[in-house]
Amino acid sequence: MVALSLILLAILVWAMAPNRSRFTPAPLKPVPAGCPLNSPDFVPSDITEIPALDLGSLSKAQRNHTLYRLNMEPCPCGCNASIAVCRTNHPTCPLCEDLARKIVLDEKGDMSQGPQSTGQN
Repeated sequence: MVALSLILLAILVWAMAPNRSRFTPAPLKPVPAGCPLNSPDFVPSDITEIPALDLGSLSKAQRNHTLYRLNMEPCPCGCNASIAVCRTNHPTCPLCEDLARKIVLDEKGDMSQGPQSTGQN
């Protein structure tokens, strides 16, 4: 009697369950060969020297802000590492190389304009 009740209950639950849509994930860009996907979560880093990236032409404030951005922003190649880590561990990754150079140029441009007034007191 108990087994029959459980079977009838299972059939009732199965019959009342709504039809579920079958979704497929959107295709992702392939990960470049130099940047394997190895970490499930992004973790910021604290690297202070990045190979093949000249930070000597920056002021101390520019250098600190550049390093902050390179360590806090994830690399878009899919390795789930910061740009600094990807650049250090995977020097052949073309995405992080271009992005690192762009960040350095952005910081040079931002600080060369000097402090800007916001008009607020």
